Amino acid sequence: MSKHFVAAALLAGCFALGAPNTATAQTGDAVTATARGNLEGMARLSERHTTILKALQASGLTEKARGTEKYTVFAPNNAAFDKLPAGQLSELMRPASKDRLAQLIAHHVVPGSYLAANLQDGMQLTTVLGETLTVRRSGDTITITDATGHSATMLNDDIVATNGIVHTLDAVLMPDNPLPAGKATRK
Repeated sequence: MSKHFVAAALLAGCFALGAPNTATAQTGDAVTATARGNLEGMARLSERHTTILKALQASGLTEKARGTEKYTVFAPNNAAFDKLPAGQLSELMRPASKDRLAQLIAHHVVPGSYLAANLQDGMQLTTVLGETLTVRRSGDTITITDATGHSATMLNDDIVATNGIVHTLDAVLMPDNPLPAGKATRK
């Protein structure tokens, strides 16, 4: 199974509700918040994440994203997708762009559960595609920057799920060179 598929599938889990469960932070410490479902279920509860849910459905990965591995998802909200250039989201949602859409989703997924308190200034996180995201912290403001220089500010943090953590972003981290249709991975 490709890293691309796993990443997108797990983000799909980002947005089936299950029994409450205590999640674990990257540090191994128990998260004090109680998870009300897996990553997919947490997003389904949010009116601000309907676009990413549609993207997950268009990528065909919604049903495959209910795993037990922990992931941190930096999830763009609806307003973030609205900032994309005219027609870009529609193009990505086309069946012919399924792989590119899944790659875009995976660009926002990091293995492990990172609470906001674990995100330190200058920390570098590796996405499931092997790309680098850099954390910038100034007081209570946390910004995530990808290797191409695109950045987004976390609007809220520590949305706890049974299989990870979701942080909402105000922008989409868009790779400069998205994969052509049909490619499964990139480094």
